[in-house]
Parts: sequence; C-alpha cells; structure tokens
Amino acid sequence: MSDRPIRITVDGEALTGIAGQSVAGVLLAAGRISWRTTRSGAPRGVFCGIGACFDCLLTVNDVPDVRACRRPAADGDEIRTQSREENT
Repeated sequence: MSDRPIRITVDGEALTGIAGQSVAGVLLAAGRISWRTTRSGAPRGVFCGIGACFDCLLTVNDVPDVRACRRPAADGDEIRTQSREENT
C-alpha cells in the first residue's frame, strides 16, 4: 500500500483515503460505522470484514451489491449507500 491520497464520493460527500485502502476502511476512517439498512431499518456496516457476509453492501460506480470490505477504493469512485428496499 502506498501513501498516495485518493478521493471518493459517498452519497455526494467527498471523502479522502489512501491508495490500497478498502472502501470500508475509508468509510470507517471518516467515522461512518453504518451505510446500509435492512428491511426493518436496522443499520449495517462492516460485520465480518472478510467478504463472507453481506452487511457492508453498497453501490460503486453504478454497480450494486459491492462488498465494501473487499473492494479497494479507487480515486474518483462514486459510491451510494443502499437500503434493502431498493433491491427487492
């Protein structure tokens, strides 16, 4: 991992990270511990951190259901949070 800064946009908010950092890592470093909701409205973020569960799903560059813990953040990524209602 390099120390090269990157910039992503999450729901219109600009966040900075470091090249090689996961999307979840950038979100957590920015103080966001949840970014998805279940059908009941319960908040979800990182649970397992290794891609085995589906709690950290979000939309990256118009691709839905991306696991934030597995996806390296890239400079210029456009990210949207998801709710379960959007995918039913």
